[in-house]
Amino acid sequence: MRIALYQPDIPQNAAAAIRLAACLGIPIDVIEPCGFNLNDKRLHRVGMDYLAHADITRHTDWPRFQSAAPGRVVLLSTQAALPYTAFDFAATDTLLAGRESAGVPQTVHAAASASVRVPMRPGLRSLNVVAALAMVMGEACRQIGWPSFADP
Repeated sequence: MRIALYQPDIPQNAAAAIRLAACLGIPIDVIEPCGFNLNDKRLHRVGMDYLAHADITRHTDWPRFQSAAPGRVVLLSTQAALPYTAFDFAATDTLLAGRESAGVPQTVHAAASASVRVPMRPGLRSLNVVAALAMVMGEACRQIGWPSFADP
């Protein structure tokens, strides 16, 4: 299981996603360009000492990420028809979150192995990207019985 952030543009959200990945022992991919420098003090303020525990891989662009992705890329998208609770996750999946300001381009939508959404009340745009990642990652981990260090 992995998390990937497509060209993140809010350092605090990227830090919270990295912290989520570190706490769960899940590698995280950052697909550049980012809307901030990875040395940004806002990233370090939110990420605190958890950043040192994260397994972060930086990719200079989408094609380089695609060539390195080990399994299916599951896009979290408000445009997806399938709710995440109806999807069968695999241990080799990478959960991909788009930019907070713009999501992902159509080429990324088309390249994803699958797209899932978090059901929401009509008329609202989207959840915070990290809240959505945490919800979907929780369901994916439940399905695959991972992480193994979880309390009984």
